[in-house]
Parts: sequence; structure tokens; C-alpha cells
Amino acid sequence: MKKITIDADKLHYRDLNEKIHAVLADADEIVINNAMGQRYIGDAVSKKVKFVINGVPGNDMAAFMNGPEIIVHGNAQDAIGNTMNSGLIVVHGNAGDIVGYSMRGGKIYIRGNAGYRVGIHMKAFEENFPVVIIGEEVKDFFGEYMAGGLAIVLGLGTDKLPVGDFVGTGMHGGTIFIRTKTIDPRLLGKEVKAVELDEKDRVLLEKYVRDYCSYFPKLKAEEILKAHFIKLYPFSHRPYGRLYAY
Repeated sequence: MKKITIDADKLHYRDLNEKIHAVLADADEIVINNAMGQRYIGDAVSKKVKFVINGVPGNDMAAFMNGPEIIVHGNAQDAIGNTMNSGLIVVHGNAGDIVGYSMRGGKIYIRGNAGYRVGIHMKAFEENFPVVIIGEEVKDFFGEYMAGGLAIVLGLGTDKLPVGDFVGTGMHGGTIFIRTKTIDPRLLGKEVKAVELDEKDRVLLEKYVRDYCSYFPKLKAEEILKAHFIKLYPFSHRPYGRLYAY
């Protein structure tokens, strides 16, 4: 396996991305040290390559990504996984807003918190099934306009509700699992309902929680799965049908 290391210290984002694409064809693993807000890392890359980023990657990391694995040892900024098709993103810190925006496949695992509008416009098609898991808490509009896939909030390290207001607003597909005993219906979008998990849901939850924990060795899937989860689902697949003339 050929590993190439790039020092991103004081590099403009264009220069960094030029360096990445210059070695991409020959590399199996690219290590980026001293990342500090450089945008567009891994965008539109289709090769099965592993990126290890030490530092803080900037906005739109892994946009339109199709296959690579990206491990971030640090925090990440906004819009990571924007319209990503496949691959894996693991962030060992926190992430910003609109994680997984219009994501169409692959997995995004955040160990810490994430910001607003996580999972907005997520969608699934045929074998493509996007998954976003947030280890701690998320802000408002989680799962907004969600059309497919799976979004999970684990609420680790807190006893309070790990989501903000307007959860699932406009949601018309997909599934949300939240680690909590109950949720006030007033916090939910009008298009979703909260229910208990059935056996099929538990199998799905266990599969992805175990996968998630495999990237964070200090976490124990068995302990997480002992907690109570609720499921949010859209009870209408066309919530705004009456607003349109067709």
C-alpha cells in the first residue's frame, strides 16, 4: 500500500487540492497534516482511496464523493458529505451545519456534536442507502425534507433530549432513530410521528450502532443499545401535495 503525506500548513485550499489530485492516481492512502479550514477535500473523488486528515477540514469536504474513506482526527466544518454518493466519513470530533446535505449513499459517523439541518434532503435509491450517525447532540431541523436513508442521534454523554426543534420538518421518506425515552410532539415537524421500535427496527439500529462503534474503540455498542430509542417516520409521502397544481 502506498501512503503519501501532505503538509497542509498555510496552504491555500486550491493549492492543497492540487497537491491531492497530483498524487491521487498513485496513492492508496493520503495523510493530510495540519489541515486548517481548507475546503473541498475529497470532492468528486471516485477512487477507492483512504484519506487521513489531522486537523480541521473546511466546508464541503467529500462533496459528490464516490467511494473513498475519510478519517478526520479533529473537528469538521459545514456541509461535509454534500450530495455524496458512496464511501465513508468518520469524524472523531464535532461537525458543523448541514452534514449529509442531499446525501445519496455511504456513511457519515460523527463522534461528537453536529449543527443545524443535519441530513437535510437525504435520499435513497435502489442499492444506495445513506446513513448519518451523530454521537452526541444535533441542533434544529434534523432530518429536514428527508426522503430516504437512516439518521441516528445517540445522545452520548447527556441525559437531555439530544435534538433541537423542528425535527423531521418536511420529511417524506427514510427513518430517524433518537436515543431518548420520549419526545414532545411539539418539537416535531407536522409530517412525522414518533413510535416505538419494532423488531425490524431494532435489527437495523443494532447493525449500524455496532458498525459505528467499530470506529470509536472506547464506545461499547452493547451499552448504547441498552438505552431506549424512539423512531420517527413520515406518515405522508407527499406532505405538500395540496400546495401544487399538478
